[in-house]
Amino acid sequence: MKGIILAGGSGTRLYPCTISVSKQLLPIYDKPLIYYPLSMLMLAKIRDILIISTPNDVGNYEKLLKDGSRLGLHIQYAVQETPRGLADAFIIGEKFIGDDSVCLVLGDNVFYGANMSRILERAMASIEGGGASIFGCFMKNPQEFGVVEFDEQRRVISIEEKPKKPKSNYAVPGLYFYDNQVVNIAKNVQPSARGELEISSVNEAYLNLGQLKVTLMGRGVTWFDTGSPKGMHKASGFVKTIQEMQGFYISCIEEIAWRKHFIDDEQLRRCGEELKKTEYGKYLLSLPKNEEEPT
Repeated sequence: MKGIILAGGSGTRLYPCTISVSKQLLPIYDKPLIYYPLSMLMLAKIRDILIISTPNDVGNYEKLLKDGSRLGLHIQYAVQETPRGLADAFIIGEKFIGDDSVCLVLGDNVFYGANMSRILERAMASIEGGGASIFGCFMKNPQEFGVVEFDEQRRVISIEEKPKKPKSNYAVPGLYFYDNQVVNIAKNVQPSARGELEISSVNEAYLNLGQLKVTLMGRGVTWFDTGSPKGMHKASGFVKTIQEMQGFYISCIEEIAWRKHFIDDEQLRRCGEELKKTEYGKYLLSLPKNEEEPT
């Protein structure tokens, strides 16, 4: 399976902060925002990754993550010339995807919770015979998001955008698993009223085929949409609190690479040495001495 991170857009809701820098390069507490969606792909053991961004910003992502080899990954980059919608990621990434299935994660989504690897593995397993799997994240007030309705077999019945009367409490975050049909489906999506290729149109196509499933994240998972200053602040405060209370770092991509055996102890040590003057680097250097993995 391949992974795509869509880190484009102009970030106008975060102006003036994003006038000169991509929002996914802004910090969520102690690390760049893009580390958080990247960590989701890594937890799913996806190592071939495409990062899509704007002509002005793609070079900065390449400067930050390079080719991914220090993490045991293979990272490529592509440009989205204009914001044409989320489904455009599959058209841009057609050659990269090839004959594989693909996971798309939006660059401004932050997830945290127990057993994330197992949750992601369930989603991957659910499309082994074909189809698509979206996620449902329990929200007290889901009216601000897309809301998924599903049956006892986790087959999706409907998805509604910002409904006044939600049919469930499960909102749909920006994390999606698709089989290889998604490329052709995206190519046949018609632009919406705002001129974009909507991901909702892709999901609707799978729904009409009877091939759209939902993987529930459950009450132990927290999800943040960081597209606004309030969202950025909430996510940063949450990460700070958890890390200070537990001592484990959230979405530490070097640690994940080490625990998933993408890199060995020596490679982890080199990563730590690069950042040894920071608390982040000191944490990396401490890991081989404390091999206990957070649940």
